[in-house]
Amino acid sequence: MPEDILRIVATDCGSTTTKAILIERNANGDYRLVARGEAPTTVEKPFEDVTIGVLNSITELEEITAETVPDGFTKGRRSLMKDGKVWRLYKSGEKTDSRSNDLEASDLYVSTSSAGGGLQMMVTGLVKAMSAESAERAALGAGAILMDTLSVDDGRKDYQKVERLRQLRPDIILMSGGTDGGNTERLIEMAEIVRRADPKPRFGDMKLPIIYAGNQGARTPVGQVLGDAVEVKYVNNLRPSMDREDLDPARDEIHEMFLEHVMQQAPGYSKLLEWTSEEVMATPNAVGKLLKEYAENEKINVLGVDIGGATTDVFSVFEATPGTRIYNRTVSANLGMSYSICNVLKETGIENIARWLPFELEPAEVRNRLRNKMIRPTTIPHTYEDLLIEQAVAREALRLAFIHHKSLARGLTGTQTQRDIGQIFSQSGTGQTLVKMMELDMIIGSGGVLSHAPKRAQSALMMMDAYQPEGVTMLTVDSIFMMPHLGVLSQHFYKAARQVFEYDCIVQCGHCIAPVGIAKDGEACVTVKGDGVNESVPFGQIKVIPCGRGEFKTLTIEPAKGFDVGEGKGKSRTEKLEGGTVGIIIDARGRPFTLDLGSPGRIEKLRTWLKAFGLPLPGESAVSEPVLAGAAR
Repeated sequence: MPEDILRIVATDCGSTTTKAILIERNANGDYRLVARGEAPTTVEKPFEDVTIGVLNSITELEEITAETVPDGFTKGRRSLMKDGKVWRLYKSGEKTDSRSNDLEASDLYVSTSSAGGGLQMMVTGLVKAMSAESAERAALGAGAILMDTLSVDDGRKDYQKVERLRQLRPDIILMSGGTDGGNTERLIEMAEIVRRADPKPRFGDMKLPIIYAGNQGARTPVGQVLGDAVEVKYVNNLRPSMDREDLDPARDEIHEMFLEHVMQQAPGYSKLLEWTSEEVMATPNAVGKLLKEYAENEKINVLGVDIGGATTDVFSVFEATPGTRIYNRTVSANLGMSYSICNVLKETGIENIARWLPFELEPAEVRNRLRNKMIRPTTIPHTYEDLLIEQAVAREALRLAFIHHKSLARGLTGTQTQRDIGQIFSQSGTGQTLVKMMELDMIIGSGGVLSHAPKRAQSALMMMDAYQPEGVTMLTVDSIFMMPHLGVLSQHFYKAARQVFEYDCIVQCGHCIAPVGIAKDGEACVTVKGDGVNESVPFGQIKVIPCGRGEFKTLTIEPAKGFDVGEGKGKSRTEKLEGGTVGIIIDARGRPFTLDLGSPGRIEKLRTWLKAFGLPLPGESAVSEPVLAGAAR
């Protein structure tokens, strides 16, 4: 984009709320967040026009800037709308309008959307653990909600698959299967199942879009079977050979079909598409684009999570081969903190939730409190105990979603590789997860329970307990969930997206040092020295070194014999580490870290870890209001 971009407006049209942000270039030439506004989404009756909610959220931006703007920016109300629409100067990279003064118009207007339920897809494949799994990765990576996966070996009869297709009515179907030049009969059989179901799209009376990304030799017979009742688009095979996966062409086509068949049919979206400077993007797709772009540009491995009321999304970008990073996304549609909170209880069991509580509470009482939350999903914790129970559930939801993610974010199965004796005993075989915690550089936590935790130390502790980072990892939290806005912006103006992401979006809690290994409580674990620091932390303890954001310490990490911090057992490592709102954290609880409901001294351990972070203990008289104030944000 041109370097003279002064002002950017971005919106995210969610299922219930439309969120708008205003980004401007300050006197130093850096891009920063100026204001944020929101309004109810208006895609449903009585309005049935998404642009009404967009204009209402941008009106709030105008009103906020009329009252106050941060230092370094021009004072005064911004005029961001004109003739009943968003006033932007650039469309598809070309300037189409001009401003008369610095307080008028935005240069760019970009938007994402998950209103109307987002993009809902079904995928088909031949083998569930191979082509169908590749199709799942392609659909999830494009920001879709995966409704179901059909495969030849999924154990269902043909008539059951037909019924399933008719019931769900997906927006798009992605068909995959077979390597190029392989067998075509099974693909034709799957096409016949789709044809017999004759599924109808959710919106409008257009033909259902189907993306065929299977054996290219079967395109003609599959197309003949599907017929004219559907619209078929052909892209490169997802698995052209057993040892290669090519997901990007399918993901790009999913995005195009989402715009054409889903967005255009939703109320008011045709107007929104005319207003925006660039194409609208599905909200989860935008988050993934941001993390992928950031990881590749900064050359780091990133793990991100968005935990909501009904679902938990996990994103990861890890280096698979030198210079090549692979992006994956999964959606755990049954794990959430309000509507789905009892699903978390069902999946993990009451014991796994209760083990995180630093006080005694009957399991029946915990169950009742969680059921109340499900019945009244918009309520917030009213007591410190309620807050700790909610954060205990969050640990389990994050942990279960992460297990699901690791099972899908893995190398290709069904391939044969030559390995020497050393590799036979290693963990790098075919089908192993790509998520390697020792190589992880940054964790980004997002969603109400993490972003709005009263203390950032609570967010850091939840992520440490759920993800168990290894070696040295930066822990961060998305402050106000603007990653979707920055994701779509990063595809057109990465410089601005990166600066706002680093300075306004993520809040650094600090680097976490976590040795891998097991010992008895109190035995030697790790020593950290340098820059005025000399801390020996025994096994089972947590120590926080005061260190703010932008403050760096060059530290030598010396693990005890049998412990590893990334260089091998017992080998030291010197790193330049940065603090944050919490500080530099030394987690000497070992990896893998386990805590059971019946573990000796469990409650005392939990209370000790809370103390290490400077967090109040349940039962203390000074808890209540100051601790809970942030929970209402």
